[in-house]
Amino acid sequence: MTEPDGTRAGTPGRIPPVPGFGSPAEDPGASPKRAGKALRERVPRAAHATLSERVRAGRRPDAVTAVEESSRGRVAELTPIRVGRMAASPFAFLRGAAGLMAHDLAATPVTGVAAQLCGDAHAANFGLYADARGGLVIDLNDFDETAVGPWEWDVKRLATSLVLAGRVGGADEDACRTAAFDAVGAYRRTLRLLAKLPALDAWNAIADEELVSHADARDLLGTLERVARKARGNTSARFAAKSTEECPEGGRRFVDAPPVLRRVADAEAAAVAAALGPYRETVSPELLPLLARHTVQDVAFRVVGTGSVGTRSYVVLLADHRGEPLVLQVKEARASVLAPHLPDCGFPAPEPGHEGRRVVSGQRRMQVVSDILLGWTTVADRPFQVRQFRNRKGSVDPAELAPAELDDYGRMTGALLARAHAHSADPRLLAGYCGKSEELDEAVAAYAVDYADRTEADHAGLLAAVRSGRVPAELGV
Repeated sequence: MTEPDGTRAGTPGRIPPVPGFGSPAEDPGASPKRAGKALRERVPRAAHATLSERVRAGRRPDAVTAVEESSRGRVAELTPIRVGRMAASPFAFLRGAAGLMAHDLAATPVTGVAAQLCGDAHAANFGLYADARGGLVIDLNDFDETAVGPWEWDVKRLATSLVLAGRVGGADEDACRTAAFDAVGAYRRTLRLLAKLPALDAWNAIADEELVSHADARDLLGTLERVARKARGNTSARFAAKSTEECPEGGRRFVDAPPVLRRVADAEAAAVAAALGPYRETVSPELLPLLARHTVQDVAFRVVGTGSVGTRSYVVLLADHRGEPLVLQVKEARASVLAPHLPDCGFPAPEPGHEGRRVVSGQRRMQVVSDILLGWTTVADRPFQVRQFRNRKGSVDPAELAPAELDDYGRMTGALLARAHAHSADPRLLAGYCGKSEELDEAVAAYAVDYADRTEADHAGLLAAVRSGRVPAELGV
């Protein structure tokens, strides 16, 4: 059937492109996969093997200076805790030095393909957490540094972290390199799988119950089951039972447990509580009745993980009509440490705006399932993100894994990272570049080993600064 304008019904030319939707390629022979393959001519996959020239030549910030600079703007009395945690091992140093690694990555080859990055995709930033109905899912779970940038940065940080975690855990060098190699291989193969699926199927592909099989991570099953059992008990109710006490006038309040948990002055607590009003506007409207059925009981300051130590972070105790607790974390959101370095490799720095919104938006873009109470707010002119605290969270410590488990864990996290990147970057394009061969796997594994060596030297420098008294450190906290 021919339309009045001469086109045939159902043909692509009948309806003009709709903003926000795709349109047929002008060249019928063009495809994202071919475009990905073409990128190999400009950036050979083997080019990802080498450290940047400025790293090899030592033209980079001194590691101790970098740690000191990254502490600016944090709560000063908590800086020794942060340094002490970073000093615990080279893997711990890497966890707290995302900005230094971003500086070093900025001078390495990139394809120019943009993805929403975790920004800190080390092996300990994957874990279990609860979905809306209390079921456990596994995914990336830390997005403080998220930004749009080169997908290669997340892959190299993950691979490097596996090498360092293996070394700390006593694995031999071959096992460490193999874990990095297999993580990249799983990333590449997962992209190939996603590229072959219908777009909607690819978006939600690799359900958690299929993940172990997909990644061939059966040696990790026992560890995952133990972590899952522990995660199921890691709830607001359990935290509140251990960290609060009954008030004489009714309700409950937090109990000081320095240096990790401390009560705050009334004015500070009131400011945090008041910020939950604007926060309500950032969650889905259908959840507002749920929040309205809780009252705010108390606010405390709580120290957070290695990379975030020294940022302002509060826990807010709420209770429903039965007195059942819900704990929210209100955590300061600083600018991504990637931001100053993205322009060095042709990517724009994140647009100025609310840093809490950046974190939450990045998390929602990368995860298949996100915390339903994610949102953001402002306290005393500082941006914060808000989320559930102890939402049945559980994590694997990669430094405690046996070599066979480390390898399995590498494959699993590589697959999860590919799934997360495929939400923002076309998996057909990335799969076309990564290809069928193990060339990229070999290259990134080589990079990971070399950068792990560099990190061990940085860690040694920090230890020397601690011993000399140049940098105060509180160890074992």
